Amino acid sequence: MEAGSHMTRGAMGSMVQWDNPVFARLLDGVPNLSARSILCKLMLRRLPISPDAAIGTVTRIREEDCTVCSRAREMATPTRMDAGFGFGDMKKAAKSRGFDLESEEERELRVRKLFNSLDSRKCGYLESKQIESGLQSLSFPFQRKYALELLEACDSNHDGHIDFAEFQRYMNDKEVELFKLFQAIDVSHDGALQPEELQLALRNSGVQLEDHELDAFVQYIDRDKNGKITFNEWRDFLLLYPRETTLPNIYQYWEKICLVDIGEQAVIPEGIGEHHRLRYLAAGAMAGAVSRTATAPLDRLKVLLAIQTHSSTSSIMNGLVQIHKHNGAIGFFRGNALNVFKVAPESAIKFYAYEIMKRVVVGDGKDGEIGTLGRLVSGGTAGAIAQTIIYPVDLLKTRLQCHNEPGRAPQLVKFTRDILVQEGPRAFYRGLLPSLLGIIPYAGIDLATYETLKLKSRHLLPPETEPGPILHLCCGTFSGALGATCVYPLQLIRTRLQAQTLKSAVRYTGMADAFRRTYRNEGIRGFYKGWLPNMLKAVPSASITYLVYEDMKIRLSIK
Repeated sequence: MEAGSHMTRGAMGSMVQWDNPVFARLLDGVPNLSARSILCKLMLRRLPISPDAAIGTVTRIREEDCTVCSRAREMATPTRMDAGFGFGDMKKAAKSRGFDLESEEERELRVRKLFNSLDSRKCGYLESKQIESGLQSLSFPFQRKYALELLEACDSNHDGHIDFAEFQRYMNDKEVELFKLFQAIDVSHDGALQPEELQLALRNSGVQLEDHELDAFVQYIDRDKNGKITFNEWRDFLLLYPRETTLPNIYQYWEKICLVDIGEQAVIPEGIGEHHRLRYLAAGAMAGAVSRTATAPLDRLKVLLAIQTHSSTSSIMNGLVQIHKHNGAIGFFRGNALNVFKVAPESAIKFYAYEIMKRVVVGDGKDGEIGTLGRLVSGGTAGAIAQTIIYPVDLLKTRLQCHNEPGRAPQLVKFTRDILVQEGPRAFYRGLLPSLLGIIPYAGIDLATYETLKLKSRHLLPPETEPGPILHLCCGTFSGALGATCVYPLQLIRTRLQAQTLKSAVRYTGMADAFRRTYRNEGIRGFYKGWLPNMLKAVPSASITYLVYEDMKIRLSIK
């Protein structure tokens, strides 16, 4: 709302204007709330909107904000417990805020019940396997990782397991930690965290959220769906979280609970804020650009071999010699600029389309998991949408890679215009059908193989060993290679249709004709021309993508 404009009318008919000099000076002093947010607070609290009342209220809001600002550093660092602050002090503090905590007996019974639920073997103590199994039953993310951290946090005598006394001691300390942070956020002293209070505290801790992102965060913790978070809901959400209780940590923990992987190398947590989502996309785009550039020679070799219709010219060595002979060393990277250019928009379209499809599959009003089938359908559909939109760029990339005449590559603008004029706009989507047909089978084989390998690998590791990133990378590389092998005939037909021009010696009328003539003239082996360089680039491509992606996450502060 512009400065100087009338805001609202109070019961007495007086007006508040932003050009009131004292009022404007007070607004300038508010460090964290915009003028619009302050107005919303005034209206929501149903206060008289006379100038004097407005100035007084803004003064109080500014004091509240300053109080929160002074606590923000504490929220962004481990919560410090006062010596001797215990359950009795918590009860008094809760009473002053208008709510009651459970009795000592009720509390001990709750902790005992939680301990027993984790102690599946009923042996009176907890080991990492039991904790992992218990966390899994509670839908905890990264069960093994958090199980080991929880064991380390609780095991005060370092004997490798947790008895009830150690577990209860940890629960007591953790609950005090959580209560003190709850107090710091609850600036209105009403015994509940309002969304505005949580947003303000997160903002002061360096986490910027849009309104819909805040709503998703609050709704996840708010079990009774009344729009605010009680201490019991806050405590139950975080009691088993083994890391330091800071607001940035808590928000990242929620992000990890909502982690989504749709089969791509870049993983973006679902429901995270725009500030983090763009960073994940930037990290994925950089990783894809570096890995595609590093493996560009193998990619061009694969394309040139795939379009060869005579077996005598389809050897790897002959392909390498021809590229270097006609175009020199730079020829191995022909078409790579377009390949790199389409990484970011393709990833962005795919991830946003996935979110839309997930809401369609799960439903707006449902809180259930998407499930493997829903994930497959949503991810496959998102991939099809992204590929359809970006497909003309992919066709141009293939045409450039197939341009093996001596000299420099043709200018992109002229090259694009020639295709449009000579072949028409439909030429830019030649080969789209086999490309789309391969998406769901590839995703299904990749996902099923990856999950199977990951499950089998856990049984081969020592009991206390966490599957590391290298093992996950190996599983992902193998599953991706298997999926690519199974759908490679579709990829070859797509490449041949993309490369077809008006001057081509062999012209196909469509996908079925390309399949039929390839089989008739070249046999089954003809469908796998270029397969070897395609597989040879799988391991370095996945490895480079992973290393660059992890490095970018650290550089962009999202890890």
